[in-house]
Amino acid sequence: MSFSGRHIVSIKDLSREDLIVILRLAQQLEAEPQPDLLAGTVMGTLFFEPSTRTRLSFESAMQKLGGSVIGFSDSSNTSAKKGETLADTIRMVNAYTDVIVMRHPQEGAARLASEVATCPVINGGDGANQHPTQTCLDLYTISKLFPQLLDGSAPLRVCFAGDLRYGRTVHSLLNALTHFHTELLCCAPRGLEMPSRYIELAESRGIRVEHNADLQECVHDCDILYMTRLQEERFPDPVEFHHIKASYRLDAQALEGARDHLRILHPLPRVNEIATDVDMTKHAHYFEQAANGIPVRQALLSLILGKCTPEGTLLKTTAEKGKGASA
Repeated sequence: MSFSGRHIVSIKDLSREDLIVILRLAQQLEAEPQPDLLAGTVMGTLFFEPSTRTRLSFESAMQKLGGSVIGFSDSSNTSAKKGETLADTIRMVNAYTDVIVMRHPQEGAARLASEVATCPVINGGDGANQHPTQTCLDLYTISKLFPQLLDGSAPLRVCFAGDLRYGRTVHSLLNALTHFHTELLCCAPRGLEMPSRYIELAESRGIRVEHNADLQECVHDCDILYMTRLQEERFPDPVEFHHIKASYRLDAQALEGARDHLRILHPLPRVNEIATDVDMTKHAHYFEQAANGIPVRQALLSLILGKCTPEGTLLKTTAEKGKGASA
């Protein structure tokens, strides 16, 4: 199925084949920069919720491909403050841009935007629901570390740790990992367990899901440890939060005896769930993970703006065609 003109709202909209096309194109774009590929195209960034990595990496990705960016990172400076509906905002930005990237605190906002816009809409995170482009860069990071993710030569054991109930990144990533040869381990405090619908999805696809609330044990029982922050605002009892927070903090000492190839990922920002002494260990890979957002988002933009074949082969830019003719 062609990507051209498609919305990227949920990871559920992407098949295994789609994901592989995205990952392979990201690899190509990382190795072979294409500074003119999206020349003349405009991306609109609508961030109704704070963002550092998602917004900046999308903007960097677009500019590195020759495109331009308009938008906002603070909705209080827009007509939304005057009461303009989300649908009307989307209709207007749609008239100014070729693609829209949006983050919104309300679940389902990206789906609404996709129903209103005629240009492609990319979901940069909607509430506790989905964050599909984060999932794509997570998969890209994992595939670079563990090639067996794509070739299926051996099962990859992935542990999700932290707030699994409200963490949209783990919801999207679990969904995507069910397309591959994986074993999943969920490590969460009471009340923040992975919602049952995601467990049922994995099991319906033949993926084994285990549960262990002991973070120390989980550290020694996985290939990838995907950490997320505990959200204090979700806890009714501050005392309970601080007790649990202490037990869900990873430091360098806790990594003693871990598998040599263990790699720790985190969608960031971190608060205190990963101590800074972990940064210097061979296991830390979250900053490299964040950097992978650029080639992955370049791949997504190139695909949905029609600069690639359905298989992910880049089409020639006007500059390249001119070079070929003059030769």
